[in-house]
Amino acid sequence: MIINTSELESKLGQSNLLIIDTRSFKEYSEGHIPGSVNLDLFAFHWIDTTKQGIQNFNNQTEMIFSFVGINSEKKVIFYDNVSGMLAARGVWMLEYFSHPDVSILDGGMTKWIKENRPVEIKSNPFQPSKFSGKINPKIISSYEFIVNNRENIEIIDARSDEEYNGNMVRAAQVGHIPKSINIDWNLNLNQDGTFKSNEELSKLYKIPRDSFIVTYCQGAYRAANTFLALKQLGFKNVRVYLGSWGEWGNKLELPVEK
Repeated sequence: MIINTSELESKLGQSNLLIIDTRSFKEYSEGHIPGSVNLDLFAFHWIDTTKQGIQNFNNQTEMIFSFVGINSEKKVIFYDNVSGMLAARGVWMLEYFSHPDVSILDGGMTKWIKENRPVEIKSNPFQPSKFSGKINPKIISSYEFIVNNRENIEIIDARSDEEYNGNMVRAAQVGHIPKSINIDWNLNLNQDGTFKSNEELSKLYKIPRDSFIVTYCQGAYRAANTFLALKQLGFKNVRVYLGSWGEWGNKLELPVEK
């Protein structure tokens, strides 16, 4: 699920390639990878993981991906400024729909520009399609899943230490989901914005490979980055809690720790 800059450059212009720039339109308009379209994924928060809420999320995602032009034949590559949370969110969303070929650009636009690879300014239009896919319920978590399985899962909080400890307020309640461990998603990356090596990531995630893991943050963006890091390491059972703290922290009936 990770592609490097040289490999992507060698594929530019291929008819089955769809490159999606997940940054803001302002950043996109100042320069982007040739042929890429702009889809600011930060605009699509989702904090309702009731059964109906997840069904609505599925419907919205199908509409978004149809609009941007994804179909089962497309090789889809998401990127942002680094191997970041926006591109990771896109990869996770397509994995959730069982798309056969989706990747994140390692190092993102920062690495691309540093290596003097081609950049264009003109905007590229969407070529809408009819997107559909098979939902993979094994990589998504609702708040009820955590409540019902809390004794059997490892919960990784990908937020900052300040958010985890309750010193930063971003919901009605502060703190973290009980029993969760805090591993800031930024620790997944090298200083140049690329993913750390498997050896370095293994030192960060000292968890048995057969563990059942749920990742979360504030809105399931940083958690998606941690999902990719764990999958890169070979973890099989990893879910992203879609609602994350934006949902959990605002449900006063749910338990929290500080």
